[in-house]
Amino acid sequence: MEKLIFVLRHADRDATESWCEALRTTVAGRLVELGVAGVTVYVRDSVVQGALMRYATMDPPIAAVVTVWLEQSYGPEATAAAGILGEVAAAVHGYLVTESVPLRLDDSNPVRTEGFGNLAFLRRPAELTPQEWLRRWQGQHTIVAIETQSTFGYTQNVVVRAVTPDAPAIDAIVEEQFPAAALTDPMVWYGARDAAEFQDRVGRMLASVARIGADRDLDTVSVSRYPVRHPFLMPNSVAAQQNPGA
Repeated sequence: MEKLIFVLRHADRDATESWCEALRTTVAGRLVELGVAGVTVYVRDSVVQGALMRYATMDPPIAAVVTVWLEQSYGPEATAAAGILGEVAAAVHGYLVTESVPLRLDDSNPVRTEGFGNLAFLRRPAELTPQEWLRRWQGQHTIVAIETQSTFGYTQNVVVRAVTPDAPAIDAIVEEQFPAAALTDPMVWYGARDAAEFQDRVGRMLASVARIGADRDLDTVSVSRYPVRHPFLMPNSVAAQQNPGA
């Protein structure tokens, strides 16, 4: 089983609420019909429009992300999935990734995940070797991110290679899930009880981020998360996931 992450770029004016809804329902349904094992849709819909943080290096910016689990990253289902998504976005880039899950979410029900997602697209600084970068990110930064933020879902994806032509260079993609109030309240984002704890947590996080080069050349987007089909549920649980529009 392999995991693909498709990054959909679309101008803000075109990424309307109806576009977001179609992506997580009709388009997601078409992906399920391909016979893929898993589908999750992230969209920058009206629920998250007021987010305090967004960094964009690409134009048009990232408006949605779709993760797909399938048997072959180079098979016909992967090609078909890229084609389906390419019909609805200005640009689509696909990446084969390896997934690590320090904090797993409960995806047993195919409904909007509580809170909101924060997706970060990381690029390795030229001065760090791949081995040193991974050591700092996964071996050191992971625990700092968990300890200093209110994250309750945390997935790290190391990019193996691009699976679509002309995909921008991205070395890793982070999927985080935060409480709803963190969307506009930095104190909640950092899980801080007072100003002193807030300053301490922000300082630790920023120092750790700088060590992996994520203080520059970074894209982030706040999103609503919709698990459409889970790749690892038992067969008798799959029937509950057949309605992508739930």
